[in-house]
Amino acid sequence: IRPADVSGKGCSICNGANASALEKEIGPEQFPVNEHYFGLVNFGNTCYCNSVLQALYFCRPFRDKVLAYKSQPRKKENLLTCLADLFHSIATQKKKVGVIPPKKFITRLRKENELFDNYMQQDAHEFLNYLLNTIADILQEERKQEKQNGRLPNGNVDSENSSPPDPTWVHEIFQGTLTNETRCLTCETVSFHVFPLANKYFLATVSCFSSSS
Repeated sequence: IRPADVSGKGCSICNGANASALEKEIGPEQFPVNEHYFGLVNFGNTCYCNSVLQALYFCRPFRDKVLAYKSQPRKKENLLTCLADLFHSIATQKKKVGVIPPKKFITRLRKENELFDNYMQQDAHEFLNYLLNTIADILQEERKQEKQNGRLPNGNVDSENSSPPDPTWVHEIFQGTLTNETRCLTCETVSFHVFPLANKYFLATVSCFSSSS
């Protein structure tokens, strides 16, 4: 979990009955208001998953969107609903620090992708890539269903014309551009290439260029 800014305001819960020994030892001034620091139980080499989930939890724009998704009418269980339940469980804890077992999320992950349905060590980058892409796919599919039902958030009736999937909040948070500069060692000619980074190609493209010499 990344270090957080010190708020400077005391947190009454850190001195109350719900405070852990660690909270009392560190002191209330070290805990920003409304922030929680929870470790995740390891279910057999799931540290790759836990580290990514903790990093995403402390990406505030992402966390806010996931928690907002949690507040929507109950949907059929999928990886996003399980993630929303996990984030909500952390955000609503009475204690500031502790441990939570992400059992429901891990069970769903293993059910949806056989790559993670084992107790072997996995690559955190591959998991992050899969998770963000899956969430974007879920959001786009739900949007597609709304259009097919003729009901949009603004109350308009969708046209029958097909169009590319609308960008999701996953795109808004993580998309960007990558500029690649190539210089010829003989003539010193420089060429530039700009690549859009979004959804399924985002992390894969970053990985490709970061590993190339």
